[in-house]
Amino acid sequence: MKKRKQKLLYRPVGIALGALSGAVASAAFKKAWKIVSDKDDAPDPGDEDRRLGEILLAAAIQGVIFSVVRAAVDRGGAVVVRRMTGTWPG
Repeated sequence: MKKRKQKLLYRPVGIALGALSGAVASAAFKKAWKIVSDKDDAPDPGDEDRRLGEILLAAAIQGVIFSVVRAAVDRGGAVVVRRMTGTWPG
């Protein structure tokens, strides 16, 4: 029962951390793409004028950045919860 309550209490924290990680990852991707391609906007899979290689490279970079940022933010949030409550969330 205690574990269930902890999960419910951590859920809003997890949602907030998810939004934060999305914003951080989006900003990081925009900067990374500008460095990699010298273009301000990343290609969209539906962009007819962009090459497939460029589209796949953008998707790969974006995926890596989003995964790493999300893992770092989730882990950091769990560590903070453990320090505050003495138990690991979830």
